[in-house]
This record gives sequence, structure tokens and C-alpha cells, in this order.
Amino acid sequence: MALWDVIKRECHRLISRPLYIYCMVLGPLFCYIFFTTIMSSGIPVNMPVGLVDQDLTSTSRQIARNLDAFEQTAIVAHYPTVNDASTAMQQGKIYGFYYIPKGTSAKAQAQRRPTLSFYTNNSYLVAGSLLFKDMKMMSELASGAAARQVLYAKGATENQAIAYLQPVTIDTRLLNNPWINYSIYLNNTFVPGILMLLIFIVTVYSIGVEIKEGTAREWLKIGNRSIYLSLAGKLFPQTIIFFLMGILYNVYLYGFLHFPCNSGIIPMLFATFCFVLASQSVGIVMISALPSLRLGLSFASLWGVLSFSMCGLSFPAIAMHPLLQGLSVLFPLRHYFLIYANQALNGYSMFYAWSNYMALFIFMLLPLLLASRLKKALIYYKYIP
Repeated sequence: MALWDVIKRECHRLISRPLYIYCMVLGPLFCYIFFTTIMSSGIPVNMPVGLVDQDLTSTSRQIARNLDAFEQTAIVAHYPTVNDASTAMQQGKIYGFYYIPKGTSAKAQAQRRPTLSFYTNNSYLVAGSLLFKDMKMMSELASGAAARQVLYAKGATENQAIAYLQPVTIDTRLLNNPWINYSIYLNNTFVPGILMLLIFIVTVYSIGVEIKEGTAREWLKIGNRSIYLSLAGKLFPQTIIFFLMGILYNVYLYGFLHFPCNSGIIPMLFATFCFVLASQSVGIVMISALPSLRLGLSFASLWGVLSFSMCGLSFPAIAMHPLLQGLSVLFPLRHYFLIYANQALNGYSMFYAWSNYMALFIFMLLPLLLASRLKKALIYYKYIP
């Protein structure tokens, strides 16, 4: 049977070339462990900040102790002046510093509105944002504590003081990821995104190397000169391996690390299978459009890296330029990300993600449009180093 003969030929090629083993098994395994380990704490903790305390009173020391008590903030150095602290921040020794000017305590007691200042280096977006939140909260708490002492001095009771300082109580409820765990949010897209990038590269390489080495006609001949049988036989072993790696990361994330999966793991396994097929189909389109190993791999790498930005993980797609919002549908990772958010995080049924499944299915059909072009390239294209 022609299909079986092509499958056996491809299995032999996969085993005989260590590059395939690395890209299909070792590479994904390394990335799974690397990304989940590097963010094992969920959010960054004990990020270094500096303190400029020119007040040197019990009040300023209490503020410093409370700031240092925040999980994400660690006061690692005291500086005499703002210039010294700013220099240390520019040198990368600290991510920010808190400034308590001289006379802060006295001004607070005299109701003369002292000023507390804090500076963060937002060149490091995550570190700067988290430290900004901690320092701002500390400033608000210090302001509230000073105002409370004044109210106490005027004879107000504790309930009256609290009602004045916080007339409206905020009841905050964080849905789906109440721990604000960055690993849960990022790795559920980073990990399949890396797998998708490797699928692009392996698919393009496995077809492009046939053209480069002049074995494309032999491959087609074994497949009864049918481009569909030849592609199916070549990609079938890769599909099995990549889907097994997809099963592995699902079990690892949802079973071992206990990431939220409110829909159950079966729908996510189905989404992963569709994602693998869609990624392989896009890889076929890439090498069909640019039937050169060099150009095809460049296309695959570029498109794979752009997927991480265009999927809406790092920057919301709805906030992008309308043109970029439209282009985001051309990336399989975007649709997988939305399926994950709808099903695993929100626990919705597949009905609410039908458009994304339909998009992945359309990706699977794209090679049909370029199959004849690819077949001509396999027969007539001459590789130019």
C-alpha cells in the first residue's frame, strides 16, 4: 500500500536524523520544564528596591518595615540621597526606590500634608508594575494611618475613623486565576506556542529537505505520484509524535501542576489535536508558497515568533490597531488561546468556542489550495544553494 510505504520511509528518516528527535521530543520537553520552572513561584517575589529615609523617625522606620513585608518587595539597600538611589536604579542594582523626605512625621502630625515619593524602573514592565502597586499601596496606607491618628486626636471612635477613611468597602473577586499566578496565565500559551513553532519548522524542513537533497521525486513515486498520499504518509508519524507531546503538556499542566481546567482535560486534548493539525497545515502552506528550504524556514520562524504577540497574550487583541486585529485571525495560536480561555479558564462548553474550532478546521483545508503548486515544486524545482 502506497500510504504505508511512505509512512515507513518517513519513520526511517525520523529515526536516522537526530535533528528530528531534538525538535520533536527533546526541544519541547526542555521548554516545558524551563518555562514552568522559571515561573514556579507564580509571581516574582523579593524584588530588590532601595530606601531613601531622610526623616529617620519611628514613623519612617515603620513605613519601611511595612513596605519590606510585602511579598514582592525587598528593601536591599539604604541610600542617603535621591541621586544615589537613582544611580543604583540606572545601574540595574534595584528596580525602584522609596523616598521619605525630612520632616515627614512632623508635617503629618501638624496636618501639613507631607509628600512621599516612589520611583520604579518600568523598563522592566512586570517588575516595575508590581513594585508600583506595592509602593502605591504603602503610600495610601501611610496616608490613612496619619489621618486616623488625627481623627483619634479629635475624639473620633475607631468605627467613625474607618467610615471616614474608607466610606465604601471594596469587595474584590478575581475570577479563574485568583492567585494572580503568572505561570498559569503565561505557560498555557507559551508551551503550546513553542510546540507550534517547532511544528512549523519540522514540517517545512521535512518537505524542504526533500527538494534540497533531490529525493522529492522518489518520495512522490512511493506515494503513487499523489501529493495527498505523499503528504499524509510523511506527516502521519510527525502528527502522532507531536500530539503525544501535546498530551504530555496537558497532563503536566493540568494534572501535575494543577492549573485550572474547568472544562476537563478531554476538551483541551481535542483542542490540542486540532491545533497540531492546523499548525502542520500552515507549515505545508509555507513551504508551498516558498519552495526553498532557506526561505521556508525563515517564513516559519518569523510567523511562529509573531504568533506570541498577535495571539493577544502579551497585549490584548481588542486594543490593537483594527488592521492588526484582523490579521490576528491568521495565527493558529490566537484561536487556541481563545479556546483555552473559554474552556479551561471559564469552563464554558465547546459551543462558545465554535468559531475558533472552525478557524482551526479552515487552516487544515488550506493545503488543498496549494497542493498542485507544491507538487510542481517537488518535481521541477531546482535547489540553488
